[in-house]
Parts: sequence; structure tokens; C-alpha cells
Amino acid sequence: MVLAPMAGITNAPFRVLCREQGAGLFVCEMITTRGLVERNPKTMRMIRFDDSERPRSIQLYGVDPDIVGRAVRMIAEEGLADHVDLNFGCPVPKVTRRGGGSALPYKRGLLRRILRAAVANAGALPVTMKMRKGIDDDHLTYLDAGRIAAEEGVAAIALHARTARQHYGGVADWAAIARLKEAVPEIPVLGNGDIWCADDALRMVAETGCDGVVVGRGCLGRPWLFKDLENAFNGSPERVRPTLGEVAGMMIRHAEGLAGCFDIERYAVADFRKHVGWYLKGFTVGAPLRRELATAESLDGLREGLAKLEHDQPWPPHTDTPRGKSGERSKVLLPDGWLDDPWDGAVPQDAESEVSGG
Repeated sequence: MVLAPMAGITNAPFRVLCREQGAGLFVCEMITTRGLVERNPKTMRMIRFDDSERPRSIQLYGVDPDIVGRAVRMIAEEGLADHVDLNFGCPVPKVTRRGGGSALPYKRGLLRRILRAAVANAGALPVTMKMRKGIDDDHLTYLDAGRIAAEEGVAAIALHARTARQHYGGVADWAAIARLKEAVPEIPVLGNGDIWCADDALRMVAETGCDGVVVGRGCLGRPWLFKDLENAFNGSPERVRPTLGEVAGMMIRHAEGLAGCFDIERYAVADFRKHVGWYLKGFTVGAPLRRELATAESLDGLREGLAKLEHDQPWPPHTDTPRGKSGERSKVLLPDGWLDDPWDGAVPQDAESEVSGG
């Protein structure tokens, strides 16, 4: 079980809450290789881990093999993490228009150079990669990318079974996960996409033969999904169904954790606001109280609002449904001429970013 890196979400406080629920690999927000090697202050703050976190996992975004190699070597030599994941799945325009994220595997030569540099500099650390099916249905890359990864010594591959054009819309193509597993039987393949409950994870494994699951939006406002996953994979039918009062307790712990992480309480509470709707999904909570919770400016203000909730309200049925952003894009922004030569190994100009996260 893997917690997918999500910008602005999978910081240390949220990872700790998820890790308490079940064993797995809990990955930090995406870090740019340039930001890391230049020791950008924001980037260095983002790779702080709680003392309880083992193994520690960092996901890197980079497009220059030299900088990627330097970043991985820095992580290995300075003991910054126990595992490195490489991002080839991000679909957002500010990444793909530079040739990064889900756009990059189209350039098979460049992908190979990056993977080779990462593995060569990782020492004993495992290097994995996360990718999508391709740019769009006319430019699928996942099978070629999987074979290149296996040849270059990547330890495992995670496939988000959507294209970059799909973004987070439509339905994940689990059959693609099965095809990738057949194409690279020598290394583990993890499936990602449309896991909203533990039974979805069991069904994915059964239908695709994948070796594990990666969960992203399904755990938004629901860190206990990892307890459900652990129970399911251990053969237990038990599922966590907290009352609204128990959810409120998790919410304040989350906000308090963010305050400790960000040092400035007002900023931490503002950052927590986006989580309020996810935690309360399906519960009967009036609009004025939801608004009060979503606009709180201090921990005390948040506590006061949470105290007004109907704490004995049971877990609502039919909440194992999509969470977070969704919707497709009309097109994927790419560098000029990006689709001309799929085997090109050149580094696109101005591709590296120093800004980590979202």
C-alpha cells in the first residue's frame, strides 16, 4: 500500500495520520531536483520527516539527467530518505509544457538517461517510478517506459491508469495495469486510479495481477482508509466507520500537526481549510457551520466550530465515491516540437524548476 504524493496534501502531519492506520509506504510531496541540489529553503522544509516515519520516501521531479543524478546522490549520501520515487505522472500544464511529468516518457531516450542516472547514484536506495499511460490515447508510452525502467534497474513501477489528457477525469483503465504487469514480469507493478475503498483495491489486484496499490484522492479527508486496506489485504471484513465526533478529533489533530509543521498557526489553519469538505463528506452539517469551519483563522476557532457538530452522528453510507479534483483537459500543453521524435534524448530548454510542490 502506497500513499501517492499529492502537492499540498502529503506533508508530514497528514502522512503521520495515515501511517498510524496501517503499514505501507507514505510518500512526501513532489520535490524538484533543482530545488534539492540548490538547497532551496522551501524544498528543504518539505523533506522534513516526523521521527516516527520509517521508511522515509521522497518523490523527485526532474528532466535533466545530470541534476537528477546529483539529487539522488545527495539523498543517498546525506541519508535524507530511504527510498526515491521519480515523477513521470504529473499532468498539470506548468509541468508538461516544460516536458516534465507525464509528458516526459514520450521521449524514450531522455527517460532512459534519467533512470540510468538515478539508479547509478542511488547506492543501496531503491529507485521507483510513477507514470501515466501516456500523453493521450494517440500517444501511449507506458509499455515502452516500463520496459526501459526494468532494463535500467528500477525497483518497481506505479501506473496511474489514465492519460495526461484525462487529467483526473473519466474512468481509470485498469486493463492497462494488467498489460504492464504482463510486459515487465521481472519487477513489481503497482496500480493507481479509482481506489475509493478497500474493496476497490482488492478488485484491482484480482483483475490486474498487480503487486500493490497506490492511493491518492481516495484518502482525502479519510486517513483511516489505510486501516481498511490493511484489514482487506489481511482477509478481514472489518472496516473503519468513525462517528462525526471521531472525525472531528482527527480534524483537530491534523490541524495541530500542520501548526507544528508550519510554525505559524494562522498559515497552518488556512492550509487546513481545503481538508474540511473532504472530512465532512456525506455527513449532515449545515451550510453555516461548514462555512465557519472552512473560514476559521485559529486553532481555537476551529475547535469551537468542531464542538458544534453532532458528534454521535454515524458514518454516512454511500461515501466511497470520488474525492478531490476531477475532469479532463481539452489538450496537453507540450514544448514546441515535442512529438516530433519519440527517441530524442535531449534535455528541453528551461525544463528544470526550483519550485517544489504544487
